Amino acid sequence: MKDKKQKTALVTGAAGFIGFHISRKLLDEGWRIVGLDCMSDYYDISLKEERERILMQNKSYQSVHEKVETKGILMDLFKGENPDVVIHLAAQAGVRYSSENPRAYLEANIQGTFELLEAARAYPPGHMLLASTSSVYGANEDIPYNESDKADHPVSFYAATKKSTENMAHSYSHLFNLPITIFRFFTVYGPWSRPDMAPFKFTKAIFDNDHIDVYNYGDMSRDFTYIDDLVNGIRLLMDVIPVASSTEEGNLTVADSKSLVASYRIVNIGNSKPEKLLDFIEAIEKAIGRKAARNLLPKQPGDVLATWADTSLLEHLTGYKPMTNLSEGTEKFVSWYRGYYNV
Repeated sequence: MKDKKQKTALVTGAAGFIGFHISRKLLDEGWRIVGLDCMSDYYDISLKEERERILMQNKSYQSVHEKVETKGILMDLFKGENPDVVIHLAAQAGVRYSSENPRAYLEANIQGTFELLEAARAYPPGHMLLASTSSVYGANEDIPYNESDKADHPVSFYAATKKSTENMAHSYSHLFNLPITIFRFFTVYGPWSRPDMAPFKFTKAIFDNDHIDVYNYGDMSRDFTYIDDLVNGIRLLMDVIPVASSTEEGNLTVADSKSLVASYRIVNIGNSKPEKLLDFIEAIEKAIGRKAARNLLPKQPGDVLATWADTSLLEHLTGYKPMTNLSEGTEKFVSWYRGYYNV
């Protein structure tokens, strides 16, 4: 039975990397969490099961195993749970895999977000926060990326589906007065991260005495964002609810991405400091105490050469400041990896 004084958050993708961390933070704050996750086998499911096991140690966590695109499941959850806040993280992730299996992205990302928006239309929550990605900036060469930049030229189907969900959310916000914040995140890393991501793959390969694949011969840079900083940004944005008014944030000294016709805003969450890929590899090598065997390869379709977040809007809205530098964050990740895999 729900405590009337206890706020409820519905977190989709709750057993995923980011979903696990934001759910744990909110549980620590006393929230009740309804965590929806299909426990996809896109990567090692045992990692998801262990994340969920940790969350379920808190009696305020409720687990639901189902796909977001399953018709009616979100409608039932919205009706039965009446969430105060919704954090939508469930998606088929991965840039390169979207070229191999685009239908998975169509179903999970676009159809899943449609089901979410339909449920919110019927049972409106106080605020919805939907995850997008720096990948939507695509072929944009102007950096750092600002929320007001055009994002009309995606270079991967993954990015195309995420940009589509942004547009869908704006239309529902306008038509049905739904408060929605879109957050675009940048190359998140840290403990419990996904095995298909470069930080995890590089670390595993070095421990396994295997080579690492370095695309574009290492001539790339990323705005690596430590998981605790990302979660802090999401948490701060939960309390900044956009309203359909052009004057609500009139004291901002930076350009606001808030829509003039909807209760809708797009916000970057990043470290606002791009790091060279080779420097990141060196940070992992230093944390492990071992050099990597590097397999230098050409650029892959769908890859962008650099990402860099302009986080001025987030800072002005919330006071957000990233707290974890690359060296510290890498050491924390490698320390977790050593302990979890006993290496």
